Amino acid sequence: MSRDLPNPGWGPLSALPGNPLMWVLILSEMLVFTAFFALYAAQRALDPALFNASQQQLDPVLGGINTLVLLTSGLCVAFAVEAISAKQLRRSRQWLAAAMLLGLAFCVIKSIEYADKFAAGLMPETNVFFGFYYGLTAFHFAHVVFGLLLLGLVSWRASTENIETAAAFWHMVDLIWVLLYPLIYLLR
Repeated sequence: MSRDLPNPGWGPLSALPGNPLMWVLILSEMLVFTAFFALYAAQRALDPALFNASQQQLDPVLGGINTLVLLTSGLCVAFAVEAISAKQLRRSRQWLAAAMLLGLAFCVIKSIEYADKFAAGLMPETNVFFGFYYGLTAFHFAHVVFGLLLLGLVSWRASTENIETAAAFWHMVDLIWVLLYPLIYLLR
């Protein structure tokens, strides 16, 4: 069997870039986040006044900046994939380093936001909205940290498959934030 042909044992996942097991993880994580989003929406429908008042205490500008930072990081990862596909290892690693720096910037901004909320006395137990705010954003934060570790690992052990695999995960992290940001910060 030629190395160019996908492994037919993975079915439709064989045609996706990177390791098919990463796609299993991505799909399962998307299901978990979807369940959390649905639960958030149901709770919001029960007490829209509380959710609206609580949202007013968030900083949508910081959330927006974090959106731009994370999406720019995703663009850098896409450029890293393009570079490794063109056999430009050094360039690929440079793009991965830029993506990781932006990912760290996301973490710093989110940590500043958490510190601000804690200083204002807004804790997860303050109300159901803040329980969701901290739960969803901290779960996403954990995915960012895992993604950063993954990007660092594939930068060290660079290959097309490895970088495509990490890129797929990183783009899932982007997608979740693009859904999470308006849900938590903007939608009334």
